[in-house]
Amino acid sequence: MMATLRERIAGERGRLKQVRQALTAAAAKPSAGGEDRSEFYMAIGDYFEASMDRLHEQDIRLGDMLRDKADMTTADNQQALAELDERLSGNQMHLKNMLAARDDLRSSGASAQVQFESAGGAYARYIVENMGHHPGTTDLARELFSMEDWEYMAFASEEAQAREQQLHAHVFQCVPSDLTIDPES
Repeated sequence: MMATLRERIAGERGRLKQVRQALTAAAAKPSAGGEDRSEFYMAIGDYFEASMDRLHEQDIRLGDMLRDKADMTTADNQQALAELDERLSGNQMHLKNMLAARDDLRSSGASAQVQFESAGGAYARYIVENMGHHPGTTDLARELFSMEDWEYMAFASEEAQAREQQLHAHVFQCVPSDLTIDPES
């Protein structure tokens, strides 16, 4: 049975939150015994690369559609869209830093773990502090979007949805033995 748009989005956001929480936990508790977490960290990086690419595209669509539908002569609407652009730019910068650290893990192995933990921890903090629902854009979208608009904005191919779920599962298959992470928490 095909999940509703709301169920699909809730599932994606829930899995993203689980991976972000796993990243936060790992960055907060570096491997004391020097355990190699490279596979786990690369799985996290791969997950974020795929999921955030799609979510960034969705957020760009959101901004474009709001600019087309909202009264952009009002200061509140201008501010809401400027804040969206600022959050997206910051997200891309932090994601780029974490993915560079992931790539260093691929080439250097465990010696690059500290760099990944630093970049990943900074990215996880950025997500918590800056991303998610914000009244300005969320309220505008609720007011202005039809169901068709929501479906267009949140579109993801079945292939992309399946890949996101596979990458999520891989993250939790790679949890190092020195970490206790519950993907359902």
